[in-house]
Amino acid sequence: MLNICIAKQHWHRVLPSIARLSTSKAIEDGPYSGPEIKTAIPGPISLEKKSEMIGLNASADAIFFFVDYAKSKGNYMVDVDENVILDAHGQISSLPLGYNHPALRKAVESDDVKNYLINRPVLGILPPSDTKDLLEKTLLKVKPKGMDYVQTMMCGSCSNENAFKSAFIKYMNDERGYEMPSEEDLLSCMSAQAPGTPDLVILSFTTGFHGRTIGCLAASKTKPMYRVDIPIHDWPTADFPHLKYPLDAHEKENREIEDRALETVRKTITESNACGRKVAAAIIEPIQGDGGDNHATPYFFKELQKILKEFNAAFIVDEVQSGGGGSGKIWAHEHWGLEEPPDMVTFAKKMQVGGFYYKKDYLVKQPYRIFNTFMGDPARNAMLKAIIETIEEENLMQKVTNTGKYFLEQLKGLQESKPDHFMDARGVGFQVGISCKTPEISSKIYYEIRQMGLNTGVSGTQTIRFRPSLIFNNSHADLTIDILDAAAKRI
Repeated sequence: MLNICIAKQHWHRVLPSIARLSTSKAIEDGPYSGPEIKTAIPGPISLEKKSEMIGLNASADAIFFFVDYAKSKGNYMVDVDENVILDAHGQISSLPLGYNHPALRKAVESDDVKNYLINRPVLGILPPSDTKDLLEKTLLKVKPKGMDYVQTMMCGSCSNENAFKSAFIKYMNDERGYEMPSEEDLLSCMSAQAPGTPDLVILSFTTGFHGRTIGCLAASKTKPMYRVDIPIHDWPTADFPHLKYPLDAHEKENREIEDRALETVRKTITESNACGRKVAAAIIEPIQGDGGDNHATPYFFKELQKILKEFNAAFIVDEVQSGGGGSGKIWAHEHWGLEEPPDMVTFAKKMQVGGFYYKKDYLVKQPYRIFNTFMGDPARNAMLKAIIETIEEENLMQKVTNTGKYFLEQLKGLQESKPDHFMDARGVGFQVGISCKTPEISSKIYYEIRQMGLNTGVSGTQTIRFRPSLIFNNSHADLTIDILDAAAKRI
């Protein structure tokens, strides 16, 4: 009960600062134009509900607060204690049009969506009659240039896992010279022995994150607590280039950093292949979301693709967090200007369903090898149709680009005015972050901004990351800056 008592008392010191903040303006936000704080966050009702959840499942300790989704609107969510909170994190980059957008409310009222929800189909063997039509109006309509196929999945982790499997299968097809495994392959794999169970690996990068399933954990190098106690694969790791910001002011230094990182890619693949652990693929994020909001330049990704091609290793781009328009393009890798498309592009979050795009060479011919029960969700795909239509009708990619540039400039201004607190503002579109001077300052800032009604994320050890919905505008950016500024003054 002590925490609940604190929650009832703490909020009084928050209100004076809130009164001096700017307001936001967006029709999608309904009645809300700024945070409205009635309790500490989390408040007493959230804390009570959380105490009820502890012991029911392993994720209860991670709960921030409970949300009243019926009252949430546009860029604002309302918690169960009636605090109105500006959401600049968008359900961990998964909320494309904010809360309760009319286009999505209309979409879920259709008979088709109701049928999908009531009679959830197992898409791999019993898909609805309109499956092809729905895919053509959604995932195939926005497919990355040069991609031949799309495979729907359930979430980001299973999308990456099945992309790994596709890479392994293609690599072994190339090794054998034919697509159907031999009788010896089929027999030996059942006891996890060669040749049916080859010693293939996935190359990943320092401070990268790709999910919490076994294979994805092997490719993730952010927080030790994600990996500890799990007997995961010992897969190789190359350096991700940790650059100096702003990028355009450190071009020479950054090119040297990227060249050194690329050399670790070549060296790591060469050494792994030489000891019989063949690198079948490499996976990388356009922007490292969990590992520190780390960016690389188009040069790095272009050169990486060339190296992987030399070794016949698949180039997998993990767009689980960056896909769906947050960068100002539907796919963040489109900013790179690649000479040819990646081999596979994985997605989830803002795309509503998980899955991956892939080239023809990665098509697995035998059924059930890339498979699970539901293989996606047509109800969510129908919602994606409404999202894509809204993006086009409202020209949201241009708005994201424009507001993203404005927001970044305001963040740079903030770090100039608060050099003891902030540094290294960087980003593209709404894939934006700003570092704090120390992890301790980051923790304090993160706590204070939540008490003032701003929801964001933490990346790495000292970066505040922003992943707002595509309807976030300049007024929301101004309000975010005001809250960050006020938080810095408190600590």
